[in-house]
Amino acid sequence: MQTEKVVEHIVNWLKDYATKAGANGFVIGISGGIDSAVTSTLCAKTGLKILCIEMPIHQAQSHVSRAQEHISQLKERFSNVKSTKTDLTPVFEEFKTEVSLDGEQAAVDMALANTRARLRMTTLYYHAGVLGLLVAGTGNKVEDFGVGFYTKYGDGGVDLSPIADLMKSEVYQIGEHLKVPESIIKATPSDGLFGDARSDEDQIGASYPELEWAMNMKEEGKTENAFEGRQKEVFRIFTNYNRSNTHKMVAIPVCEIPNNLK
Repeated sequence: MQTEKVVEHIVNWLKDYATKAGANGFVIGISGGIDSAVTSTLCAKTGLKILCIEMPIHQAQSHVSRAQEHISQLKERFSNVKSTKTDLTPVFEEFKTEVSLDGEQAAVDMALANTRARLRMTTLYYHAGVLGLLVAGTGNKVEDFGVGFYTKYGDGGVDLSPIADLMKSEVYQIGEHLKVPESIIKATPSDGLFGDARSDEDQIGASYPELEWAMNMKEEGKTENAFEGRQKEVFRIFTNYNRSNTHKMVAIPVCEIPNNLK
């Protein structure tokens, strides 16, 4: 990958899109992970107004400290970057008192995890509306178009996706080029939606390098029968996620009414 040229291409694309949309800049949720760090740095390089928002909900301290380190570094490097913090923990806790928590525990836990992401999306769009900004998505290609590892209308609810055509490994390459803090480069990927130490790999059952391999194999037209052992297991994990999360990756289905019924 021609890292420097890819960075230049994304930055120019961001500037062009914002100009055509009549937007003042971008708002980005900062999680302490590589994807939001790279996305916010790319946005900062446009020279447009950038608002970085921390939105903790019972967040692990390691995530909080990495997010704060990144924001501090970004504000030192770019005068167009501002930040704010919206503690959504009280909002989340109040929400839980207003809904039924009856049901299978795993289903309740997943619904609440997705609620966290949707509360954050609402927060981002509030600030975007007030300040005339666009919500910049932080999903990479494996998450957005491979396994669908994001929340529909949560972190998947954005105005534009600067890094969604980049594999996770490519995001890391750009992160190193952009001098993202080492603590973020070395951190184990985690969506932080459950308030514990589980990683993305713990949830999915495969690492990002494995998922990239499986995605490439699928694009080459390979099937599960072409592999054995761990490769077969990883390919099955990828295809199962890809199939079950297709509803996230395609346009909302519209029931079209035949003309003779109108």
